Amino acid sequence: MAPASATPLVCTIQWSGMTHLGRVRSNNEDSFLGVTVNGREVSYLGKVGESTLSASDFVFAVSDGMGGAKSGEFASRIALDKITKLLPKGFRLSARGMASGFSDLLTELFGSIHHDLTTLGRSYEECSGMGATLSLCWFTPEWMYFAHIGDSRIYYLPKDGGISQISHDHSQVGWMRRNGQLNERQARSHPRRNVLQQALGAGNQFVDPQLGAVGYRPGDRFVICSDGVIEGLWDHHIDELARQPDADPARLMVEQAVANSGADNTTAVVISILDASA
Repeated sequence: MAPASATPLVCTIQWSGMTHLGRVRSNNEDSFLGVTVNGREVSYLGKVGESTLSASDFVFAVSDGMGGAKSGEFASRIALDKITKLLPKGFRLSARGMASGFSDLLTELFGSIHHDLTTLGRSYEECSGMGATLSLCWFTPEWMYFAHIGDSRIYYLPKDGGISQISHDHSQVGWMRRNGQLNERQARSHPRRNVLQQALGAGNQFVDPQLGAVGYRPGDRFVICSDGVIEGLWDHHIDELARQPDADPARLMVEQAVANSGADNTTAVVISILDASA
């Protein structure tokens, strides 16, 4: 997707994030991350905030861990902690306008996390089978670069309305939905909807993350969420809640999803692009 204009935009980025245990699980295997990076440092963001996109890049991610005992919780934290190690390198690419380098960087990042989770799974019995999904959005001036694996999701909500899932669910059910063999209702109730074909770690030999970029404009929104949100909300509800004039749309989304379902850990991050000159 191309940016709306060749003229550099001066935008404000607004975000909110929330995670919830749900009403069934005894521990939370979901994690989310929000950080800003410039040429000097990486800084963690609060759950709700607003800033300009002039001097720093912003990275947001959601990871859903899997595995026995506490290993799923451990896996999602490893995935997000690893991200911060490569962020300064990514900012240098952004500053030089080297868009092509993001694919290599994000592929390297996902491969590194996969290696670490696989090594831990082989080395410690309590970590056997540990794995994680990962959905990541990297905001630079004008462009959002994304990388994804698993069945957490990234949605794009353009200013003019509508919602589109830009990440692919790495499952047979997800493939069937993309190819028109299942509608949203059928996919959501399918007995194999949670059987993943790809995840970081989890005994997979190779991983092939989905990579892409979206050129954004003021008024656009993005949602990153775990499957707990998807089980509790239809896509049109995600669209409605993300566009509410509320300072914390992620909280609205998570609370509503837990009220409707709550069978799984539930996490959402909502990112809005605003016109800084407005």
